[in-house]
Amino acid sequence: MTNKPASQPRHKHFRLPYRERENFTGNLALLLKAAVPIGESLQSLADTSRNSQTKHAIAQMIADIEAGNNLARTLEQAGIVSQQTLALIRLGEASGHLVENLELAAQQEEKRRLFRAKVRSALIYPSFVLSLTLIVGLGIAWFLLPKLSNTFSQLHVKLPLISKLMIGFGIFLRDYGIIAVPMFLLAGAAVVYLLFGLPQAKHIGQYILLKIPGLGRLMREVEIAQFGYLLGTLLNAGLSVTQAVTLLAEASSLRQYQRLYRYMVTTLEDGYSFKDSLAKYKHSMRLLPPAVQQMIVAGERSGSLSNVLVTVGRTYEQKSDITTANLEAVIEPILLVIVWIGVMLVAVGVILPIYSLVGGLGQ
Repeated sequence: MTNKPASQPRHKHFRLPYRERENFTGNLALLLKAAVPIGESLQSLADTSRNSQTKHAIAQMIADIEAGNNLARTLEQAGIVSQQTLALIRLGEASGHLVENLELAAQQEEKRRLFRAKVRSALIYPSFVLSLTLIVGLGIAWFLLPKLSNTFSQLHVKLPLISKLMIGFGIFLRDYGIIAVPMFLLAGAAVVYLLFGLPQAKHIGQYILLKIPGLGRLMREVEIAQFGYLLGTLLNAGLSVTQAVTLLAEASSLRQYQRLYRYMVTTLEDGYSFKDSLAKYKHSMRLLPPAVQQMIVAGERSGSLSNVLVTVGRTYEQKSDITTANLEAVIEPILLVIVWIGVMLVAVGVILPIYSLVGGLGQ
């Protein structure tokens, strides 16, 4: 009777928040730098973590380490770090610089989180103002306009067209608002998910955001900062140019830049330089400004490309900080115009019938 081979344990992929991934990578680097064995380091991180997903992921990793897997393989099976971090850890294990590469990976995770946080923080203020305007407008239309409709109809006031439309909308909300408003909110949530959550249509939402004054500029500056910093640090760590650009394409969240990076990978593999690769791409000047391209070409010729790229990343990180600070001043006039239009529509729709009523009483 033959014995059946033991089945391989199924590995689960865990999705951790950016802050949790950053803390995990940085703390693991600190423990390994202090000469703590990998197994004990992971157990220490599990004991101090408050995130249940992190605890489960580390428990799976400890079992893999005890089974003889290396750290890169263990992290890949758990799926809790990015491809850039995995590449740095593989290279660190092969070259004997695991701790240094882990520290570099932690810095990269922190930079990526900060870059994403800048764009999200820029969207909080306009989202809050528009949402508050919508809530106040619905409240006025739902509760105030139907009462005015009864008053005007009893007094036989002739309503202008804008007042008829607004009061008709208020009557519709009074009669069907319990059903219509939730359906409207669900439809809005579905549209937001299609534009910004669904991978197949996310590029449409990105195109809309890039066209918004101020916000589009911030998104481009953040992407260029990530381009310079990540690509420069990956090259400094010892990765080849094509490997580094491939990982950069995976790290980018903007489809336009992903296409540029993938095109660069293809042309670089064919033997082209950065200069020729960027010159052959149709919209490269729009994605990477001429000054940035000149710095890349100069760094490539002088053999200091990685240092030049890191400088580009730092420069555009400072620019994105300035743009984030000034973005409120750029978006505020647009929001004021939108709020003003809403207030004027309500005011005109309500005040015009009142003027008609006052005029009739005077006569």
